[in-house]
Amino acid sequence: MIFYGSSGIGKTTVARIIANSTNKKMFKLNGTSASVSDIKDIISETETIDGFNGILLYLDEIQYLNKKQQQSLLEYIENGKITLIASTTENPYFYVYNAILSRSTVFEFKPLNFEDIIPAVANAFEFMGAELNLKVVVENGVIEHIAKGCGGDVRKSINTVELCVLSAENINNELIVTLENARLLTQRSNMRYDRDGDEHYNILSALQKSIRGSDENAALHYAARLIEAGDIISLSRRLLVIASEDIGLAYPQAITIVKACVDSAMQLGLPEARIPLAQAIVLLCTSPKSNSSYVAIDEALADVRNGEYGDIPAYLKDGHYSGAKKLGNAIGYKYPHDYHNSYTKQQYLPDKIKNKVYYNFGNNKNEQLSMLYRKKIIDENK
Repeated sequence: MIFYGSSGIGKTTVARIIANSTNKKMFKLNGTSASVSDIKDIISETETIDGFNGILLYLDEIQYLNKKQQQSLLEYIENGKITLIASTTENPYFYVYNAILSRSTVFEFKPLNFEDIIPAVANAFEFMGAELNLKVVVENGVIEHIAKGCGGDVRKSINTVELCVLSAENINNELIVTLENARLLTQRSNMRYDRDGDEHYNILSALQKSIRGSDENAALHYAARLIEAGDIISLSRRLLVIASEDIGLAYPQAITIVKACVDSAMQLGLPEARIPLAQAIVLLCTSPKSNSSYVAIDEALADVRNGEYGDIPAYLKDGHYSGAKKLGNAIGYKYPHDYHNSYTKQQYLPDKIKNKVYYNFGNNKNEQLSMLYRKKIIDENK
């Protein structure tokens, strides 16, 4: 099995429960420090009395093991001498060797809601009081504040409880845990965010899809996550892409306005950067949408990559050098500005794909006006 999820949400605990309920001896290795020899030492235990019922190997942070280290487990997973439970905070489909993945079931552990963490925090206060042999008095709101502030990480919430108790004032053999103290000590982790990990790209994906779907409230929420993490660079880059990919020719001025907002944000820095970025987000959400130019360039690229192109028509080739005309280049080119409406019919695509259409006018006011203008100049040229 592969357990996938953020820190402090029970991966190790579940592995221990499985080991206890199956009467297997549990060995634990951490991918940051484990070597092939460490793995071989555990494998040798399968031939001892301790390994009679089989061995459960809990391999934490498997993503840090290289391919050779992961491969060393395959034979023993196959013959059943080792039951492997590996955990990772990174997407296993990117970091775990395929041969391990194909022999495993992946379980994704979701961060807990703060309501689910409240009992763990309450129990932790009771445990600390028993350990210190003192009564712990907790002000109203402390437990809820810690539960909300740990970002779904139970381990982090329990660590905060310990800090609160150890720093509490002792009054008549009672430790008084105040809400003010809890606020000072609660670790700042209201959300999962890893600038190089899944959650980073999940937030950016949700942001773009919310803007594409014209939901400014959702878009502002996901932007707030990035701003709170201090990552205005990723947010700014994605807004610039969205201005062309999703709004595009339906409102061509959007990219200019977004660029101005992004430049302002970069000059201002946080916290003021949030203001022009919010302006850009709301503008993009409430703008008409078109992906016609985005689709057009991708189709053109697909043809180029698949070899669907031919020689450039000779009259379009460069004629600004001696000998160009001897090669037949730049002869017969019609200069559009010499014609009415600066337009005359002329083939521009290579012969092989001369009838190819990449761009189709979008069904929005701006592109429909452009289509009418195109039709007008073509009709007048006949």
